[in-house]
Amino acid sequence: MENDSPTTAENPNALSDVTLETLPPSLAEAVARAGWPKLMPVQERAIPHLLAKKNVMVQARTGSGKTGAFLLPMLERLNPRQKECQTLILAPTRELARQVANEAEMLFAGTGLRTVAVYGGVGYGAQTEALSGGAQVVVGTPGRVLDHLLRRTFTLDKLEMLVFDEADRMLSMGFYQDMRQVQRYLPSRNLHTVMFSATFPAYVKRTAEEFMQNPEFLSLSQDHVHVTDTEHSYYIVPGVGRDRSLVRLIEMDNPASAIIFCNTKAHVNYVTIVLQRFGYDADELSADLNQNDRERVLGRVREGTLRFLVATDVAARGLDIPDLSHVYQYEPPEDPESYIHRAGRTGRAGASGTAITLANVLERSQVERISKRYSIPIEERTLPTEEEVAEVVAERLTSLLEARLRDRDKLQTERSRRFAPLARQLAENAEESALITMLLDDTYQQMLHKPLVDPAETVQETKPARSSNRGSSERSRSPRRSRSRRR
Repeated sequence: MENDSPTTAENPNALSDVTLETLPPSLAEAVARAGWPKLMPVQERAIPHLLAKKNVMVQARTGSGKTGAFLLPMLERLNPRQKECQTLILAPTRELARQVANEAEMLFAGTGLRTVAVYGGVGYGAQTEALSGGAQVVVGTPGRVLDHLLRRTFTLDKLEMLVFDEADRMLSMGFYQDMRQVQRYLPSRNLHTVMFSATFPAYVKRTAEEFMQNPEFLSLSQDHVHVTDTEHSYYIVPGVGRDRSLVRLIEMDNPASAIIFCNTKAHVNYVTIVLQRFGYDADELSADLNQNDRERVLGRVREGTLRFLVATDVAARGLDIPDLSHVYQYEPPEDPESYIHRAGRTGRAGASGTAITLANVLERSQVERISKRYSIPIEERTLPTEEEVAEVVAERLTSLLEARLRDRDKLQTERSRRFAPLARQLAENAEESALITMLLDDTYQQMLHKPLVDPAETVQETKPARSSNRGSSERSRSPRRSRSRRR
């Protein structure tokens, strides 16, 4: 589907791709240090834009070589003699922040450029010491970056380049408000800004509009440049526990909105109950619903206030859900043509989407036939483990709690000190861990599953002033609206 937006339209004649042979010497030396035999397609396409200081939105998956695409140009852009932050890279997780920092240290070896990774869940001491040493590149999660800005550990006064790495994941982790708060510390001059994301659903594009001026759009998939579209994948799930597999994927993706398609009315009802029991805002649409219930569900769909709709193909026929980021197929469709109708619900109006199918070993052949019949590359992926889900959820909750802690005033902080002895007592007593676990679970459900501010609701308001004033008044959050959608 073509992207008609004038601010993100592709211009293939703007800049020529770069090759290993045409790289500037400093970049070529870094590639040699890394031992890379050639440039990846995303590097060939994006590097000229970054060297030319063009604002770009780059659609590229993890593992595509995107990190090198934004790190290599820094060798030409940054001044190693200036011991201040010149590039800020925002990443969704501490694991990714560490990976980016490690790759930067390898590429920048011997150049005088220093990199510091900052992220939550650990103490501030080592990070503060590293920042005070004058790193030119700071990579970190938005929440911890904001903490250091509030503590004045470092400033962004000399910032030349802002990079959003895996922007879709960053929003799914609940970092939108922290990103907005970081924006207050950006210099008032025009800033070169780059955004990388595996997908660009509507809410990611709206976020880009808040941070970028007239960005160009580059999309790469399977080593070829193409227009924005839907990303197709499937997961092999066990014969028993398909419902838990679906919940794992939803927990990992944390989509803004989704339809879950089932082949039968019984499965629609069952999946809806499972999602509701897990605390998700889900409702069902099937032929068994009476007219009043059907109108109630359709009303929430039209208003954009229902996060997860579980439906059969027949019940969802003719239904249009705006800004739909994900389509989950609880099982492959009985009719192959239905796959096209299901997956076509996302990736509309110039935005990109994600279509995910759950299949057991016996159903794999159905997915492969659909892929072959319609020439759709449907990638098989590995189902995340319980441990991987727990790690993501823990990091997401930590960032949400740290954000809440930042918002507390002096009186609230003083009030909470009453519970410090109890907190220490519970933490030190293994038998009381069930209480802490329950509190964390309840907090996670309340904080994550309620609607958060949609970028669309704040772009109409006055943008936050990019001021050097670090006063507490600047840290007020944007007002919420009753119909705000989950981000």
